[in-house]
Amino acid sequence: MASTVPAPLLFGLRVRGTLVQPLLHRPLPPPSALRAAGRRSSQEAPPRRLFLGLGAAFLDQFARMASGSGGHSFTASARPEQGVSPVEQVLKNVEWPEKFPFKDEDFARFDEYSPATHLLVSHYPAGYRQDRIVGMGMNEEELKRNPVLTEYIVQDLNVNPKLPFDDNTFDVITNVVSVDYLTKPIEVFKEMQRILKPGGLAIMSFSNRCFWTKAISIWTSTGDVDHAWIVGSYFHYAGGFEPPVAVDISPNPGRSDPMYVVYSRKLKTA
Repeated sequence: MASTVPAPLLFGLRVRGTLVQPLLHRPLPPPSALRAAGRRSSQEAPPRRLFLGLGAAFLDQFARMASGSGGHSFTASARPEQGVSPVEQVLKNVEWPEKFPFKDEDFARFDEYSPATHLLVSHYPAGYRQDRIVGMGMNEEELKRNPVLTEYIVQDLNVNPKLPFDDNTFDVITNVVSVDYLTKPIEVFKEMQRILKPGGLAIMSFSNRCFWTKAISIWTSTGDVDHAWIVGSYFHYAGGFEPPVAVDISPNPGRSDPMYVVYSRKLKTA
């Protein structure tokens, strides 16, 4: 499978034998329209803050400044233990600032043009079955072709982050390589917390690849370890989740594209 442009959001939700999986794509506009959209984005969007060459040491200082705290760090040390991925350590023993440390410009994207159709049909295994599997996305034709889904909803969560489901509905929510395109992540994560059952699981996966013009500014300016705590911060500041955990599931570390997961569960008392 291949993709020519990103899905701003791609997540799956499972409700007790049910899963939801959204894809967001529309026909690719002509090059002239893309160039015009790019010019509009650069003129209208807030300036992007650049964090070139970030690392845990810089992020530590940045978070202290953002929180007004001189004695507490935002990230755990990224110095890897022997044989342990630094991504798996960054969310351990985190001391979060009192307030969310990012600004609106950190979620700016160079290209806000509607995404185009790609070739991906499903991130779930062929033949995967549950009583209910719900997909949510922006491209209805693509959703229709997904054989795993039992139902779907067409919606752009960057425009409307409200999830059209009742409280305490789902057992599992998954987001596959699309968390880096969310421009309203806290709103979306609060909604995920709302619709998960107590103890329900939310899984966000990502790699080091992205469509640069579609990914948010803070993502394109940072690296893999940073991305793990950025996603972890979404769980923390949305509230109602257990402390997030990062896992390196790269199949061939150092020899192929990496793959990471940050996950958390809804508090059972939430």
